[in-house]
Amino acid sequence: MILVKKLKRKFRKLLVRLIGSPIKIDEKARGRKIKNVAPLPKEVFWDKNVQIHITNSGIDYVKTPSECFKKLPDYNFNENYFDLNGLKIHYLDAGPSDGKILLLLHGQPVWSYLYRTMIHDLVSKGYRCIAPDLMGMGKSDKPISEKYHTYDTHCENILSFIKGIKLNNITLFCQDWGSLIGLRIAGENPNLFAGIIGANAELPNFTEETNPLYIPETIEINTKIKSFAGAMAYYTLGGFSGGSFQAWILYCLTAPKVDIRSIMKLSFSRNFKKSKDIIDAYATPFPSFIYMAGPRTLPSMNAGITGQTLKAIDGLKKFKKPFLSLIGLQDKLLGTPKIQNRWIKMVPGAKGQDHEQFKEANHFIQEDIGKIMADRMHKFIVKNKI
Repeated sequence: MILVKKLKRKFRKLLVRLIGSPIKIDEKARGRKIKNVAPLPKEVFWDKNVQIHITNSGIDYVKTPSECFKKLPDYNFNENYFDLNGLKIHYLDAGPSDGKILLLLHGQPVWSYLYRTMIHDLVSKGYRCIAPDLMGMGKSDKPISEKYHTYDTHCENILSFIKGIKLNNITLFCQDWGSLIGLRIAGENPNLFAGIIGANAELPNFTEETNPLYIPETIEINTKIKSFAGAMAYYTLGGFSGGSFQAWILYCLTAPKVDIRSIMKLSFSRNFKKSKDIIDAYATPFPSFIYMAGPRTLPSMNAGITGQTLKAIDGLKKFKKPFLSLIGLQDKLLGTPKIQNRWIKMVPGAKGQDHEQFKEANHFIQEDIGKIMADRMHKFIVKNKI
């Protein structure tokens, strides 16, 4: 039986190599920002019935219809909105107003729905949980131009949000793109934070010279991409690497349809079966292509990192407040002991903390083991008397 499984695995790998991928990586390219966007081919459904709004500064954006959010399992929170130069960031503000402040930052292609289990548990313990949707994600407004979505803009948005609703003495929980944004803000503004939990978290130290990623000179939809698995299989056979992440960038930028449901299924733990309703909830904010500039461009923002994180990394090297690293070992991108050990060695506040690795968790550790994450956050705060 074991031999048969090994043979099948080898056959699949051989087949994938022979078939190749519709995604082609240009080894010489080093584009750092989105410059040109080609006209959309007929295969892409651009819903012309969607109302396009415009800010006073000329940013075109759309709003996901509220009816899309009516059937969301376990997501029964009040809506809150923060105005940022005419664009609105949606956020959850759950729990007592005088409770200890927990800031929960999500990544891509998800939104605050990811934190629902943790929030229910933490609110019951008396904490105030703040979970914003990144601009272009969840219930937040969605600028339709790919050029809007840069690393600096998203970091500035969240810092403006933190200051705008007057958050301080924050305990941060961040993961995926929530960590690239949150850890940069914390490293540059340590006075705002009382403690940090990085779960499947990273903050690359790329410079112009060392960043191997790129954005194509012209963003052109690749109609040969028929499915997420089919496009990515060739590049992810050996797990995630620089090449596979570049393929992920190109998939998100150029696929006729970014298949969020398929992405989520592969990013959840293989130990737990997720219902269709939960998987659908993650795709809810994006009923058609016009809404998807956010999830399409967030991965490519890595290519635009050319030294902006260095000040924050230097700040985190001096961060003596409590810092905890948690990883899901099924996550081959960010849940690696190598990344975790680097954080433990680098941040002074990581010394003596109860860092953990979870075999049963994948990339979206908040979805896989949300109650455990809430428990670890509570214990972290109690232990360190935050």
